[in-house]
Amino acid sequence: MIATVIADGKTEYDFINTLKERSNSGAKDVSGIVLDILNNVKQNGDKAVYDYTLKFDGKAPEKVEISSDEIDEIISGCDKAYIDTVKKAAVNIEDFHKRQIQQSWLTTKENGVIMGQRVRGLERVGLYVPGGTAAYPSSVLMNAIPAKLAGCKEIVMTTPPSKDGKPNPDIIAAAKIAGVDRIFLMGGAQAVAALAYGTEQVPKVDKIVGPGNIFVATAKKLLYGVVDIDMIAGPSEILIVADKSANPKFLAADLMSQAEHDRLASSILLTDYEPLAEQVKTVLKRQCASLERKDIIEDSLKNYGAIIVCSDMKQAVEFANELAPEHLEVCCENPMEYIGKLDNAGSVFLGNYSPEPLGDYFAGPNHVLPTSGTARFFSPLSVDSFVKKSSFIYYTEDALKADSEDIVRFSETEGLTAHANSIKVRFGD
Repeated sequence: MIATVIADGKTEYDFINTLKERSNSGAKDVSGIVLDILNNVKQNGDKAVYDYTLKFDGKAPEKVEISSDEIDEIISGCDKAYIDTVKKAAVNIEDFHKRQIQQSWLTTKENGVIMGQRVRGLERVGLYVPGGTAAYPSSVLMNAIPAKLAGCKEIVMTTPPSKDGKPNPDIIAAAKIAGVDRIFLMGGAQAVAALAYGTEQVPKVDKIVGPGNIFVATAKKLLYGVVDIDMIAGPSEILIVADKSANPKFLAADLMSQAEHDRLASSILLTDYEPLAEQVKTVLKRQCASLERKDIIEDSLKNYGAIIVCSDMKQAVEFANELAPEHLEVCCENPMEYIGKLDNAGSVFLGNYSPEPLGDYFAGPNHVLPTSGTARFFSPLSVDSFVKKSSFIYYTEDALKADSEDIVRFSETEGLTAHANSIKVRFGD
């Protein structure tokens, strides 16, 4: 089911290369199809979206936008315990993200110069939420709550209708709790295009966030520059660093929690205790047998999973930083000692009782994380993802004159004489 690799400085890095290639494994190029959809929506707006909804979703909703009264009616049919759970998660997510809020600032100097930075939320953000079997209400919370805290004036959500033309009620409930302002029943690349270009009914947004299939991801990629996007996410991944104190049952369960996402998902265990490898493999077989997504888990673990036995924890940490995983669990006797050593990870889960699903749903940190090794230079989605910053400068005449020779020298060194002239004309040259 899952291979055991003895780290030798080469074999484990060959495995990394296999993981890097998996994002393109079996992927089809849909750019041409998506480009046609984008151009059609740009030219024909709501009519194009309606036609694609009929074609891909089977039935178009009677009304594209869901009214406030309709939202309340939909939510009234949801399980009350589920609503309570979503509200609790929302409180945790808000509490974590409100600590990320930045303020505008201003500074003055003795010569009268004033400079500063203005921080404000984007005007309008679009949130794409998949439907069907890939419907994740938790993603609504993780995207909408930071946007609200950033000060975005309007959050517009699109989600595809089901075969009967109706929305997923659990998603609608999460949107209401997270503070989404408007909800449109549309999905796929056509919904992304509607958000990017605007239609008769759908307002144009400044940024599009949220997960989706290959058509949605390709649409976001092609529209980057027309709007901003969050990221192009690859297959899900988890890396667990464990010593001999770790519980094999916990490790097996956590490896499978990511493997069930996708056959391309990657689940890796690093340990310096070789007996743990066999213990985990035994438990994996037993636990997997009773899980609904058993076939997906087995394929994922077989093709992109591994238990890598390292010579010591130092080697394990070095390998973890090289892999730069989306999720990184530290199941060690003293997990806190690794915080300052693990530099490349989307989110770090410390200890035997901080499993990855805790972060996916409830604890508070964002679950929209960099994948495919991009945690080396990308960060999780945050309040910062929904703000824009601009600087401002005020100089007095005397202050500019004092610096004028240096500015002119810089300008002329770069061959930009009009820049130099902009300074010179103010002082009689």
